[in-house]
Amino acid sequence: MSARSSSAPRTSEELFIYKPGVSLCLLANRRARTLRVIDFRSGPSPVKRALVLEAARREGAERVYTLVERDECSAWVRMGFAREGNIPGFYKRSDAFVLGALVVGDDDYEENEHSGTRPALTESGDDVETDRVYQAVRRAIKDVEALPPIAVKLSQPKPADVDKAVAAAVRANRALSGFEPFGRDVVRTHFQCTARGGLSLWASVETQSCFNNAFLELLTAPKTDKELALTSGGVKQICDELLRREVVSCFALTPADDTRLSAVFPLHGFRRTGLLRGHIALGPRRVDAFLWSRKLAQPADG
Repeated sequence: MSARSSSAPRTSEELFIYKPGVSLCLLANRRARTLRVIDFRSGPSPVKRALVLEAARREGAERVYTLVERDECSAWVRMGFAREGNIPGFYKRSDAFVLGALVVGDDDYEENEHSGTRPALTESGDDVETDRVYQAVRRAIKDVEALPPIAVKLSQPKPADVDKAVAAAVRANRALSGFEPFGRDVVRTHFQCTARGGLSLWASVETQSCFNNAFLELLTAPKTDKELALTSGGVKQICDELLRREVVSCFALTPADDTRLSAVFPLHGFRRTGLLRGHIALGPRRVDAFLWSRKLAQPADG
C-alpha cells in the first residue's frame, strides 16, 4: 500500500510504497517535476521499477534519481538508471553515487544510448557537447576572479521573507530551486547575501546531522557582473560558515549551460563530480545540471 505524509508542503511530499519485497520512500518535488527514490531494501526488482514508474507518472515527474553507495550502483543500472556522478564524503566516510533517468511516455525511462535526443554517454558521464561547455566554464573562472571585489553581508532572513522571494523567482521562471527538501530528516538554514547598491541573493543550505553533509542552493542565477561578484562572495562566506561548523562535505548544482554561475564553484574549491541529465526545471524548460562537490572538514573519529 502507499501512504502520504499529511504535514509536508504541497510542492514537496514524501510518498511511501510498501509491497512484498519492496519498501520505498519517494521524495516528490512537484515544482521541479522530479522524484528521488530512497530504497530501504537493496537489489534490482522489476516490481520496484514498475512502482517507481507508476509513481512518476502519477506525480507528473519528468526525472527520477537515487543516491546510493557504490555496491548498489549496478542494481540501479539494471533497472534503467544511468550513473551520473558522485558526492565525495556524502555519507561522512563514504561517497554517494547519483543515478538517474528521464521519464518519457507511459511505459519506460528514456534509454541513454538510444533516445536520439543526446549523444551516447562516455564512461566519465560526459559527451562531446558537455565537455565543450565545461571547458567554457573553466575559461570563465578567470572572468569571475577579475571582477572588482565586493563587500558581502551574510544574514539569516525570516521564513516569510524567504517564501516571498521564492514565490517571486518561480513566477519569473528564474528559480533554480524552491528550497524543497532534498533528503529526509534534514535541517534548512536560509541566507540572504547583500551588498551596497541594493544587491541581494537568496541561498539555502540543507544539512543532515547523521552524515554531516550540506547541500548549498542558490535561488537565482546572476544576470550582471555585480550580481556575479555578489554570488561569488556569498558562496565563499557560506562555505566558510559551514567549515566553522565542521561540516564534512558540501555539494551544489548549477545549470550546465550557465558558464558564469558554474565558474563560481571551482573558484571556491569545488570539483565537478557529475552531470545530472535534465535535473533543473527553469519554468517549463529542463536543463542538465553540473554537480559540484567540496570536502570541507575531516570527519571526526567515532
